[in-house]
Amino acid sequence: MKEQVRERPEILAAAERQMQNWVMNQETEVRANRARDLDRLARALNPYIAISREEGVDGSDIARLVGERLGWSVLDKELLDRVANRFGLSRMMLQIVDETQSNWVYDVLGIWMDRNIVSHEKYVALLGRVILAAVRNEKCVLVGRGAQFLLPQEKGLSVRIIARQKYRIEKIMQRDKLSAAAARRTIEETDSGRREFVDRYFHHDIDDPHLYDLVINVEHLGTAGAADHIIRAFRQRRVEGVAMET
Repeated sequence: MKEQVRERPEILAAAERQMQNWVMNQETEVRANRARDLDRLARALNPYIAISREEGVDGSDIARLVGERLGWSVLDKELLDRVANRFGLSRMMLQIVDETQSNWVYDVLGIWMDRNIVSHEKYVALLGRVILAAVRNEKCVLVGRGAQFLLPQEKGLSVRIIARQKYRIEKIMQRDKLSAAAARRTIEETDSGRREFVDRYFHHDIDDPHLYDLVINVEHLGTAGAADHIIRAFRQRRVEGVAMET
């Protein structure tokens, strides 16, 4: 009896090959479907500029100048307003989780204790929906929050704004009326939060220059010069052989 029910080696091998072929076909189909979805998404979106920035480099001011000169919407903290308004959430609560290091105790136990608390995961999901909706409806300059990782690369220009720490400390001392030590702590905490935010939710190193089309040292160019450089790079960038329209 045992001889009758024992599987023959050649049958097992054939079944294994069949299963491997099925898995490969499934993976190929998934990749093809993903490629089609991304292509459809890209066609539906407007051009955008995504600005990533170190703390203390006037990234928001640079974005405002770029937006004014192009006649585009600028979405920085405005993204929080849109998330709050669209989903009926507390603006103050969103400010707490915006581009900050996650706290698993807060995310897990906080939700259990208070349903009004927004976890980092929920915030990122809602933020992604708002960013996609914005770029579908208008041409945007987006500041931070991993926007470039949510959007098709070929539709936009991704920029990183940097400067030496000494320059950034002086800027924050002037901006926030802080001592040098306090300004340094602000830089370390803010940069660390943004770095962890991008690493956890988008699986990228925010400091990797290869992620960006353009890296600008604002200390060398100034705010206005950085804005000019971004606009010039955007106008020179070509998508599928056709220059981007402004």
